[in-house]
Amino acid sequence: MNRLTSLKGQIQRYKKLVELFDETNILVELLKEENDEALGDELMEKIGILEDKYSDFEIELLLSDEFDNNNAYISLHPGAGGTESNDWASILLRMYTMWAEKRGFKVDTIDFQPGDVAGVKSVTLQISGEKAFGYLKCEKGVHRLVRISPFDSAGRRHTSFCSVDVTPEIDDVEDIVVDEKDLRIDTYRASGAGGQHVNKTDSAIRITHLPTKIVVQCQNERSQMQNKETAMKMLKAKLKQLEAEKQAAKLSEMTGEQKKIEWGSQIRSYVLQPYTMIKDHRTNVETGNVDDVLNGGIDRFIKACLLEGTW
Repeated sequence: MNRLTSLKGQIQRYKKLVELFDETNILVELLKEENDEALGDELMEKIGILEDKYSDFEIELLLSDEFDNNNAYISLHPGAGGTESNDWASILLRMYTMWAEKRGFKVDTIDFQPGDVAGVKSVTLQISGEKAFGYLKCEKGVHRLVRISPFDSAGRRHTSFCSVDVTPEIDDVEDIVVDEKDLRIDTYRASGAGGQHVNKTDSAIRITHLPTKIVVQCQNERSQMQNKETAMKMLKAKLKQLEAEKQAAKLSEMTGEQKKIEWGSQIRSYVLQPYTMIKDHRTNVETGNVDDVLNGGIDRFIKACLLEGTW
């Protein structure tokens, strides 16, 4: 039913695109006959809308991989740097939350570990919406920030890193068998908002899959058992994602040596001082409008990444 709904929506968007194309052609013919300046302005506006709609539809058609239509889990892990890096993770958290809300996606916090002074030590969100994983898969990697640190009394420039991991939510994970001997399960006290059980019981769960070093955490459910079920579902989704990667090289990248969260491994740089620029190193797309990007305007980077297949 989800697949059927998705395809019906795609057909409707195609029909509207055709209608807009026909309306634009009619304006072209009218302009040839009347040479009206007002018609010319209307035509340019229509062409701009048509280009944007066509670009969006083109990207949508590219999202045809196995898990592209699924919801997504996105996890942020700051690199070395303490408070500065933790604050950078909180900025990215806000950016992805705003991006999702602008698209009408639902955002749920699965796990949240606050920083000692500010920001976050780690956070996992569940982003629910059509093709959420298809779009967000382009965000996986290391994100680098350069700015004058608000935590440095000397006003020096700092460079911070944060790793972003994206996994599809997969409902059909019953075929994934996990040996209990391969798991290390830790409990800890949940933090942040979440009801009376928060900060009073060790209800939060952290599961480490020893063979692959995959770590999943959950604290948003009301009991330890529910948190364990959600964490196991996330773990199995990650394992199924690995299973879907047939090429040994890709599998090795995901389960073997990971990129270090440091200089040289970033996919995107966000420079706030001494000048303002955000640049994606995979596609070379850049912009000086940092406020727009940090307020969720990341579609330009996602589109370029999908078009070039550089995720």
